Amino acid sequence: MTASVDNAQTTTDLTDTLGTVIDEVIHPQAPIVDRDGAFPRPGVDALAAAGLLGLASSTEVGGGGHGMRTVAEVIERLAAECGSTAMVVLMHYAATAVIEAHGPRDVRAAIATGDHLTTLAFSEYGSRSHFWSPTGTATAADDDTVRLDARKSWVTSAGEANSYVWSSLPLTRDAGPMTLWLVPADSAGLSVTGDFDGLGLRGNGSLPMTADGLRVSPAARMAADGAGLDTALGVVLPWFLVLNAAFCLGLADSAVAEAGRHLTRTTLAHTGAALRDAPVTRRDLARLMIRTDALRAFLSDTLTALETGRDDATLRVLQVKALAGETVADVTDGAMQLCGGSAFRKELGLERRFRDARAARVMAPTTDALHDFVGRVATGLPLLDEANR
Repeated sequence: MTASVDNAQTTTDLTDTLGTVIDEVIHPQAPIVDRDGAFPRPGVDALAAAGLLGLASSTEVGGGGHGMRTVAEVIERLAAECGSTAMVVLMHYAATAVIEAHGPRDVRAAIATGDHLTTLAFSEYGSRSHFWSPTGTATAADDDTVRLDARKSWVTSAGEANSYVWSSLPLTRDAGPMTLWLVPADSAGLSVTGDFDGLGLRGNGSLPMTADGLRVSPAARMAADGAGLDTALGVVLPWFLVLNAAFCLGLADSAVAEAGRHLTRTTLAHTGAALRDAPVTRRDLARLMIRTDALRAFLSDTLTALETGRDDATLRVLQVKALAGETVADVTDGAMQLCGGSAFRKELGLERRFRDARAARVMAPTTDALHDFVGRVATGLPLLDEANR
């Protein structure tokens, strides 16, 4: 696992551009997206127009050519403002990594210029969070196409993306555990088959999708038949896990900042003291800050391990989402307690961040699965049993 290092000057320019999009579109839209469970189309379109959806695309096709560190910083800043928008963009970048490695040039170029939103379609009703065990099928058809049939349980940006990086069983029996396909959104036989009224991330469009006799060209296959799991583990997983950690960091950091502001500006009329004047309150805020900064340091070290090809890079990648999921759950919970009844009102935005933070633990690979993976790597076992490969 490796990650490229970004150019400092262009990263500074991107920071300014992202700040403008956040201030003008994403920040004011965030409460509406959450309240209505609406897909954050204005924010996504603004990011596309600013060139930020092509951030991870190769310069060869007109993209930004940036590495994982800068992309993680973008996700962190988006998550601090709107978790739903951040998750849509996170999944876009994770899918882009596969398309950059194995996809057609025209789609790569469309992503690079912001004209194409993509996402992952891995989770299925039959295997749930065990994305490495697809149940959907791929069958060679008589007209030299491939028929895909599946019931996907959660697809971020379902019905909104232009394409889906789609997992299935292999075409050829015993070719391997998984094959990946690039499925255009306008494919006949592809449909959104449910609604999403979630606790958190209410606008990220995580809906079930069904492929019923969907036909794709054999050229839609990405990598060799049966090699999809290797691609998922070697290409998708590092991007997905690291960006998830950045997502959690953004939520945690913004929750701590909001708690600090509330404790500073809120006073007790009968004593004249601010909430921050209580030593126990300051101690509790400090604990949340330390937890958040520890996650930031671990994420930075993970990125360094990837960038330098360190021997522990794989281990760090597996650890970072597990750590991030637990950290953001505890930190947002602590921020809610610190701010008391005020945190239950919509104005502070803390209860939204608290709800959005719950997703990290159960988003595949779940925290429990990651703990098992870490234990396997630490004791010299393969990441997955042979039966699951």
